[in-house]
Amino acid sequence: MRNAVPIASYRDLLSRYLRPHAPAALALGACLLLSTGLALAAPAIAGAFIDAAIAKVPLAALGRLAALFLLTALFAQAAALGATVIGERVAWQATNALRLDLARHLLSLDRAFHARHLPGELIERVDGDVSSLASLLSAVAADLLGSALLLLGLVAALWRLDGLLALSFGGFVALTAALLEFVRRRAVPLQQRSRSRGADFYGLAGEVLEATEDLRANGGGAYALSRLRAGLLTWLPTYVRAEVAGYGVWIAALCAFGVADGIAYGFGAQLYLARALPLGSVYTIVAYAALVARPLGTLRERLAELQGADAGILRIQALLSERPALRDGEGLLPGGPLDVAFDGVRFAYPGRDPSNAGQLPALSDISFRLAAGRRLGVLGRSGAGKSTLARLLMRLLDAQEGRVLVGGQDVRRLRISDLRERVAYVTQEVQIFRASLKDNITLFDPAARDASLREQLQALGLGPWLARQPQGLETQISGASLSAGEAQLIALLRAFQKEPGVVVLDEVTSRLDPETEQLLEHALELLLAGRTAIVIAHRVQTLESMDDILVLDCGRVAEHGARKALERAEGSRYARLRASGFLEVLD
Repeated sequence: MRNAVPIASYRDLLSRYLRPHAPAALALGACLLLSTGLALAAPAIAGAFIDAAIAKVPLAALGRLAALFLLTALFAQAAALGATVIGERVAWQATNALRLDLARHLLSLDRAFHARHLPGELIERVDGDVSSLASLLSAVAADLLGSALLLLGLVAALWRLDGLLALSFGGFVALTAALLEFVRRRAVPLQQRSRSRGADFYGLAGEVLEATEDLRANGGGAYALSRLRAGLLTWLPTYVRAEVAGYGVWIAALCAFGVADGIAYGFGAQLYLARALPLGSVYTIVAYAALVARPLGTLRERLAELQGADAGILRIQALLSERPALRDGEGLLPGGPLDVAFDGVRFAYPGRDPSNAGQLPALSDISFRLAAGRRLGVLGRSGAGKSTLARLLMRLLDAQEGRVLVGGQDVRRLRISDLRERVAYVTQEVQIFRASLKDNITLFDPAARDASLREQLQALGLGPWLARQPQGLETQISGASLSAGEAQLIALLRAFQKEPGVVVLDEVTSRLDPETEQLLEHALELLLAGRTAIVIAHRVQTLESMDDILVLDCGRVAEHGARKALERAEGSRYARLRASGFLEVLD
């Protein structure tokens, strides 16, 4: 069975996120030391009170001891509270930074990774696994460190009373720690498998919830529920085994409590009967034995959380070890419109075998050039490779053969962030966030100014549309509150905020209602002015303003040339498509 996570794994990952909070960590350590010292002082003061009472010292002296005991207990609790508050604050600040880094890392991974993992699964890994570390860093870290300090302090305090007693307690503490660690190491793999099954279930649940409308419309609710039930049944036995293993820590701690009491009472009675120690010191020994129950109880409770943290840290490390298949380049693109070229490009999606009948690559031997500032219309049936063409240009995918060039440079040699800044890609699938209209257009850019955004919308002829929004740019919207046409309009405005040199429109008008389409035509004409454009069309009529036409069929170039020349050419596929208005002419 796999061992628990090495301490080095915690050190390397957590020190990276705790280092910025070093002053707070020092304050946490000071609170823990103070709390531990006062907790050890309280039983000694109580023992001194008992001996003083037996010796019949004056009441004033007894009162001073009682007051000292109360103050010690009060300040011990205050120090413990301070440690908890500081620990919680540091934990959430550190783990929130880790969450951001994980989210940033996920955004850097390519389509192949995201195709293997459902969104719900990734949410559980970013939030659930990191939450287990937050628990470790807050209460768990404070409690575990405080418990270790208290146990060491107890052994030191007992040494002052009797060396043999201190050695016995020290051996007991070491054996107990080894036992608890043994149980924990056995439980961690089970906890890891349980969390993995849980992530799979949350991924499935997210997929079902996302498809709620389709499931209702097509009567798929029963099937979806059966899949959820199967997922729960797969998770349940793993979860039960992990919980049972966790209870092993609890049982081990209960046994340790009994041993600690036995040692205290046995040595205390022997030392008292031998008149080696007064009754107050014996009480201190018994109180220390009872005090042992606190750190051992804390270890029992917190080691279960530490098991979850072990599983979480393994999965976090596995996620951070993922590397995108697309290697970043160093090249940068100039300003202004950019030319685009495909040179002998071939691409097949994973799992497709071009040697088998019916398993053709998505694109084969694609070659064409689009001069800067010109507009290319792309036509083809579903599966002809139109969207794949756009994804290769954006470098969401890499061609297996040939080159894709933008501004005369191979996209594989360009810095990905710069390429996607200069090439805008708009699809018919639009993600609308629950936020203001302004934030959805600017993608939460804090530098965006309302006045300039309003001027831009007015210039594009979209002022009346903006005026219809209840709170203007501050109107709160969501995907459910917009028509498909309005969502598409926002996607277009969003893409043009970065002043791209190349614009790729992937069937963006296929879902527009007539009113929104008319609203969009003038805006698009202005937006595309002075830019290179590739327009993937659902309808031939959409391409009337294009300079060139590219017709794809089964992943190959069926026809390419100037639009007006193709309109006049005898036997031209584009001419036949234009005359009929249907893509079936490609057959």
